Amino acid sequence: MVIASFLGFLILFLGIGLASARQARGDRQDYYLASRTVSPMFVGLSAVATNNSGYMFIGVIGYTYAVGLASIWLMFGWIAGDFLASLFIHRRLRVATEQTGEASFGAVLARWNGTDMQAWRRIAALVTVLFLGAYAAAQIAAGGKALEGVLGWDRTTGAWIVAAMVLAYSIAGGIRASIWTDVAQSAVMVIAMAILVFAGVSALGGIGHTVAEWQAIPGYFDLTPPDLITPGLPGLALFILGWLFAGLSVIGQPHVMVRFMALDNATHMTSARAWYYGFFTAFYALATMAGMLARLHLPQLGGLDPEMALPTMARHLLSPFLVGVILAGVFAATMSTADSLVLSCSAALTHDLLPERIEHPALMKLATAGVTILALGIAISDNSSVFDLVILAWSTLAVTFGPLLILLAIGRQVSQIRAIIMMLAGIGVALAWRQAGLQDMLYEGLPGMFAGLLVGLPWSSRAMRVGL
Repeated sequence: MVIASFLGFLILFLGIGLASARQARGDRQDYYLASRTVSPMFVGLSAVATNNSGYMFIGVIGYTYAVGLASIWLMFGWIAGDFLASLFIHRRLRVATEQTGEASFGAVLARWNGTDMQAWRRIAALVTVLFLGAYAAAQIAAGGKALEGVLGWDRTTGAWIVAAMVLAYSIAGGIRASIWTDVAQSAVMVIAMAILVFAGVSALGGIGHTVAEWQAIPGYFDLTPPDLITPGLPGLALFILGWLFAGLSVIGQPHVMVRFMALDNATHMTSARAWYYGFFTAFYALATMAGMLARLHLPQLGGLDPEMALPTMARHLLSPFLVGVILAGVFAATMSTADSLVLSCSAALTHDLLPERIEHPALMKLATAGVTILALGIAISDNSSVFDLVILAWSTLAVTFGPLLILLAIGRQVSQIRAIIMMLAGIGVALAWRQAGLQDMLYEGLPGMFAGLLVGLPWSSRAMRVGL
């Protein structure tokens, strides 16, 4: 019954993705941006599903399992930072997308003010392919971990299933297939997490007994995370600030921002954001609670991989049919992000990195297939933590694109050489911060983004195209 319900949802997702091919127009604007015709609801729900990836089902729940209530600051900081950035970035990006006529995130930034920063665009495309490829590999690996935790199968099998599904409907319908399946997947993700939380609390005798058991674990209800950069409130403030910048870093993620670029009209951005943040807050709260419940139901995990907490808890608490629903929810999360990642990589490869742009639909689909195969290869050969791998890719992309996008959105113009220096400075500082082992105390994207802004802002000028 577990396999039957799981396969039923996979067939549903695949069918929706393949059905989107009927609306395909066969050009790059349609393949990578759905011809900018996506409704606010679909944009918001697709962005939720893309952002709430296998990292949320596997990584965040694993972190919460280990840390406890203090992990709530991840949710608060992330959503607050994401929201603050959206107030002045998203609509301007959508307008710039239409004015430039470009189909990739990097190309829109490169041509934002009427110029064409070709060298910057190619370097940014290389970073995109490398780190979004690693990010996609993390999502594929998360699917493998879920299948191993629920069915006891080798995690390589799950990785192959995720990759095959993503490849099938991404080639068929491009980003439209990704967005359509995201909407269905976001519903399954929220339902699956709600089922698990309800079952977890009920099995413990209700919310009162659940809270009492959490309080019985030494330090588990503390609001201060371990390993702060400095003890007390100053350390907590820096921790929250770091995760606020992690949320703000959404503006540097091509696979998320392309959803807002595909919106049917820039004036509908407020509606799209309402759908996005409403579902995002609900899902993140459920994921945090599920992680804490796993600590009570599965104390035996001990020194084992805490990223296996959710699928293992589902197997212990739920009926076979509902276990299949949970497994489908995890796969929905991994696929909804993985397909977005490989399509963004494909866009960067075909329209930014190569000397000549690829416009033929068959070649664009071939590039998508190549990226998917590369990500699968990394996933089945790398045993890195999903949480760590996602944060590394996330922060690197944030410092690559974020500082420049902020300056462009506030009406500043940056020369190509300065934009390149901004990118390299941000990446260098972020990677050095991680190499020094400071990433657990303060998110490396914060010093990286500050470095980029400090390099770029003093030498930027007022852009003539202030209409954005």
